[in-house]
Order: sequence, then C-alpha cells, then structure tokens
Amino acid sequence: MEMNATSGGAEGQRKIYHQKPENKDEERAQHSEDEQEKCKEKMGKKTLADVIQEMKTFLWNSEKKECMGRTAQSWGVMIRPYLHGFNIAFNVSEPSTWMPYVNSMHDFLQAYDDNIQEEKNIECPAGQYFVQDGAESEEKKACQFKRSQLQNCSGIEDPTFGYSKGQPCILLKMNRIIGYRPGYGTPVSVNCAIQKGDESALKSVDFYPGNGTFDLMYYPYYGKLTHVNYTSPLVALHFTDVKKNDFVPIQCRLNGEGIVNDVTNDRFLGRITFTLRIRM
Repeated sequence: MEMNATSGGAEGQRKIYHQKPENKDEERAQHSEDEQEKCKEKMGKKTLADVIQEMKTFLWNSEKKECMGRTAQSWGVMIRPYLHGFNIAFNVSEPSTWMPYVNSMHDFLQAYDDNIQEEKNIECPAGQYFVQDGAESEEKKACQFKRSQLQNCSGIEDPTFGYSKGQPCILLKMNRIIGYRPGYGTPVSVNCAIQKGDESALKSVDFYPGNGTFDLMYYPYYGKLTHVNYTSPLVALHFTDVKKNDFVPIQCRLNGEGIVNDVTNDRFLGRITFTLRIRM
C-alpha cells in the first residue's frame, strides 16, 4: 500500500539544513546523486527508443559493472560519528577522548531536532511508501524524523550519547538513492554481531527507533533539488554491554528483500564494519 500526495509551493522564507559529507565515501555518494539529477534532466530530451535503450543500460551496465547506475560501494551504509575512520576508541575516565564523538553527534542531529522537523516536514503513516504525484520539478514534502525517536541515543536525556558511561551510541544510515524503494514493501532491518572472534565480547545492543528498521514512509527519495527538507532515516545502535579494554570488531548488516550484504570484497555493500575500543 502506498500513500499519494501532491506537493505545493513553499510559503515564506524557510531555512534549509544541509548535512555536509564527512568523508570521501559520502562525497562520492553525493556526487552520484548530482549525476542522477543531471540524468533526469537529459531524459526529457530523448526519443522513446533512446529512453528504452538507456533504461536497459541503466538497469545493468556490463561495461561499467553498474546496477541502476550505481556501483556496489554507492549502495553502501555509513555511520556517525565518523572521526578517525571506522575505529571508535575512547577512555571513559578521560572526557577529552570522547567529547569529539559527542560533539559530532550533536552537530549531525541538528537537522533532526523535533522543533525543526515539526516546522519543515509532515507526519506520515508508517509502514507504507510515500509516493508523491505532480511534476518532477515541484517541491516534494518530507516525512518527519525526529531525534526523539532515537530515544536513549537521541542526546536529549543523555547529552553524552552513552559515551560517558562506556555505552556508546552509533547512528547508521543508508546512502540516498533517487527513486529507490527498499525492501519490496517490507521495512529493511538492522542486526549487529561480532565480525570475528569471541562472540561474548558483544553481549547487548539496543536498536532505535523501535525494532531497528528503516520505515517505508521515508521512501522514495526524489533528489535534493525538489526534496529539499528531506532528512535520511536513521537507526541508532546502543552498545550497552561491550567488552572493555580490548578491540571489538563489529559488523552491522541490512536485512530485507533485494538487499545484498554478503559480498566479501565490499565492506559497505549492505553492511558496515567498525571497531570499538572502550577503556575504563
């Protein structure tokens, strides 16, 4: 089931919060989105035969090894905070070692503040795609994703996101893909486990919101030119019981119909691998 809506023009001056890419992987994803926008403009100038042929190539480009215009890495998963690669290390007793992570989280979640989301975006029914009619050039509405939905990882009740207690929160998001409807009608979920080694090193992890899924209402994404207030849905991982004073390799995977997460030579395709080292 899908919800349809026709978007209207913006009323008055509205402040738009842009999230800058924090690493080369996200810069490539943003560049890919720009290419998708250019492609949409060109499509309107082609004949029907041209469009059909280009669509075949778009679905699978054997020369470039691309599926729907995307390489494997661009279908990837990223995390926040991202400061020193995919190694998150700090000492609970030394705030200077974990405050950079906390500050990064607050900066990233600014666009998700409840008051901003209530002002800019709309409430949408959960569990169904938000398909919007109208001309492609019309501004699209965006569904609210409030930081309060992240509960213990929102930074509201605990402004240190658990880092001061040795129970860090990490945010996971998928790269934006124009027109993509993940899961074939079923929300994509997340699970985390030890990548290799002693499985008892990770005893407990909580997921927010709810059961750790990317709700369908945040898809499809229409591109930054028209979906100006869109904020990517997040899943928060709260590592409440992790082995201390040791390197703990963790892998989190996306699970759902059409999601590939087992390509051995690509750590970003449908999954993300990182290391936690929490000293007390």
